Amino acid sequence: MSGSSYCARAHVQRTFELLTNVLPSQLKEKPQVILLAGGRTPFRNDTDRELPFRQESNFYYLSGCSVPGSFLLALYRPEHASASARLNVKLYIPEIEVADLMWSVPPPTIEEAKQLFDITDIAYSSELQSAIESLLQSHPEAVFHTLPRNSPLFPTLSEDYMANIVTSATHTATDAYLLSSLHKTRLIKDENEVMMLRRANDISSRAHETVMRVLGNAVHGKILQGKSADIDRPLLPGEWLIEKEEEAEAIFVASCRREGAVHQAYLPIVAASRRAATLHYCCNDREFTWGPVKPHDHLNHDALAHGPAPERQLEPQVLLIDAGCEWDCYSADITRTMPVGNGGKFTEKGKQIYSLVLEMQQKSMKTLRPGVHWDTIQLLCHQILVEGFLDLGLFKGSKDEILRSGISSAFFPHGVGHSLGMDVHDVPSASKPVNNTTISQDKVGHPSFYTYLRLRLPLAEGMVVTVEPGIYFHEHLLKAVEDSEYVNHTLLEGYRKMGGVRIEDDVLITADGYENLTKVRSDVEWLESVCSGEI
Repeated sequence: MSGSSYCARAHVQRTFELLTNVLPSQLKEKPQVILLAGGRTPFRNDTDRELPFRQESNFYYLSGCSVPGSFLLALYRPEHASASARLNVKLYIPEIEVADLMWSVPPPTIEEAKQLFDITDIAYSSELQSAIESLLQSHPEAVFHTLPRNSPLFPTLSEDYMANIVTSATHTATDAYLLSSLHKTRLIKDENEVMMLRRANDISSRAHETVMRVLGNAVHGKILQGKSADIDRPLLPGEWLIEKEEEAEAIFVASCRREGAVHQAYLPIVAASRRAATLHYCCNDREFTWGPVKPHDHLNHDALAHGPAPERQLEPQVLLIDAGCEWDCYSADITRTMPVGNGGKFTEKGKQIYSLVLEMQQKSMKTLRPGVHWDTIQLLCHQILVEGFLDLGLFKGSKDEILRSGISSAFFPHGVGHSLGMDVHDVPSASKPVNNTTISQDKVGHPSFYTYLRLRLPLAEGMVVTVEPGIYFHEHLLKAVEDSEYVNHTLLEGYRKMGGVRIEDDVLITADGYENLTKVRSDVEWLESVCSGEI
């Protein structure tokens, strides 16, 4: 959707307005300038082999432009009464190099770019230096804002562009205010941004369901090899099985790519069995857990086979997939945990833990509305976990004492969610500010509940957040509670090998509650029906 339909100028306007609010009083009324460099095509170390290009998020937010090697120069004059005269946004794109035409797709021409981007004017990058000089002369007291200079986190802005600004006696050059202002502006999404987040979620939801349905088809032996398959010719997509983590990842990514999504929003996490307990496991290189069929085992006797049931069978296990694509630099972040083996059904213990995580998520969502502090949602999840573990017999003792002890953090160690937008862990300085006056000092529970929480604000209309509770049985984390009087260690032994469960949806905060942008279902009945091939 990049182009004139992306409301770049509105983003620049909002950013300038917030920026001027945080400036010292002596700078507020002066002309304000934003000077940004876009990303350049990256190359593998010490080679001329291009790597995939994805525009730097802040640059895209203010320009809607994914052309490598571009620049943005925006002027804001707060003293002007007319909105049209107050804001001028100019984009600088590289010229077409004739020698490159045989190697790569050229950048747009000036005329093409004017139709593509919501910008006041467009010129070639070679004209940027003279444009800066003109601004210095026409606005002798202008304040120039950049992203942190000399930082490896952002595209490099050549000192050639900054030299005359920095040495000027009347101008101010600062990188102290722009990034935090951009983060605060980006925290609240407009209708245009929500549309792209919704598209990313739609594509990613279908990709998750595609993996589930391939698993389900295999359970009933519906995936058959055609003549000479894997002998005289390779297997075709309709003949692919999922017996390894990388095979599930391949189908997920292929499904997204077929629908036009160029990038994954982050490295997919595809973890089977015990590996599902590792939160950011992205190796995705192991086979599912297999075993010899033992007497009286209720295993998946039609599991993932081309034709008759094989001699070895899948052990009952979970497959956790945390993956989402981008649509025009806007991210989806979805997790589904599905049963593998056991005929595509959860084991009794697996269903107990999955149902408890689902309860944590559903009750969290029912609480979402503007004004509710995200810490409240985090605490709620721990309360539900403790109650659930008491009901299962995994915990023993007083609920309040268990909460105060903090031992539930060994099973739910991460935050219940985070801000989502152009980046998966979006706008960190705004979502978890260093100086945060919104956090109550009188909290129930334990400080460890909030250690890895990436969002620590009251919710506001227009925020997009993930809601992703989980329960894990990770050997490293369980060491912290191996002497706890509140844990039924004998009963815990029966859960250790299952790994973990996480369920994650992307949610828009609305005026009176929320809208779930994620479409793939997560209820047990539907999930088991799909993964067993019943529907």
